[in-house]
Amino acid sequence: MGKKVMCTVALVFLFPCLTRAEDAAKPDDEGFIRNWLILAPLPFGDAQDGAAALAKEQVPDEAKLKPKAGDKVKIGDKEIAWKAHKASSHLVDFNAVLGIQTEDSVGYAVCYLVADQKVQGLTMKTGSDDQAKVYLNGKEIFKNESARPAEKDQDSTPDVTLQKGVNVIVFKVVNEKVDWSGCLRFTDKDDKPFTNFKVLLTP
Repeated sequence: MGKKVMCTVALVFLFPCLTRAEDAAKPDDEGFIRNWLILAPLPFGDAQDGAAALAKEQVPDEAKLKPKAGDKVKIGDKEIAWKAHKASSHLVDFNAVLGIQTEDSVGYAVCYLVADQKVQGLTMKTGSDDQAKVYLNGKEIFKNESARPAEKDQDSTPDVTLQKGVNVIVFKVVNEKVDWSGCLRFTDKDDKPFTNFKVLLTP
């Protein structure tokens, strides 16, 4: 009887871990993160252009966002829900997520990177259409204030550290007109794709 109770307890504690492992994804072969939680579209509001919208917090404490799919955010008189999304290429295409071209808008993409050990000396490479900002574990580590089309590795942010355990990426992308997308990956000291982490969509 005692053994049955112990087995049952063990399964209860192991089951969440197994589920979490099954939900985990990996970056693609080039290191690009394709699995994201998306919150969009958020209007510019009183911001006059994309750079001003980038500087404005459409969601309070945006640097510390830790959502999960289904969480709702009230924007004006509307509620917008976070949605899980897997990009079909290296680019996160916000228009594709929404199913419609959306201009003068802001979007957030969030994911949780799980590293087995602390990793230093990485380079974060990003691209965006248009303006973008990246927070890692609550700290801003990158910002582009210019309108532009997105390309792979437009920007390089050196000396990035992933802590052992869960690291939170908040990728804010602004769209002025037409296309709206972004991409993000890490490379190692030899400029090779760094893929030794898992991607989760739950904190």
